[in-house]
Amino acid sequence: MKTDFKNFKEIKLELRRLDLERQIATEEFKALKGDIKQDLKPLNWVQTVVEYTGKIGSLVLMKKMFK
Repeated sequence: MKTDFKNFKEIKLELRRLDLERQIATEEFKALKGDIKQDLKPLNWVQTVVEYTGKIGSLVLMKKMFK
């Protein structure tokens, strides 16, 4: 971080940059929070279980076919 400023314009510019970085971080946090909420919904868990069950079922079926 820059600590030696030559005039008030540089200070204002640095404060503006830091404020924009803070706003960006806040928006990224909000998006992450929404993603986590979506991932923890029960319907998503059921869908994941069904997908894995289908994969395992197909492997077991193929194994029985080749025995």
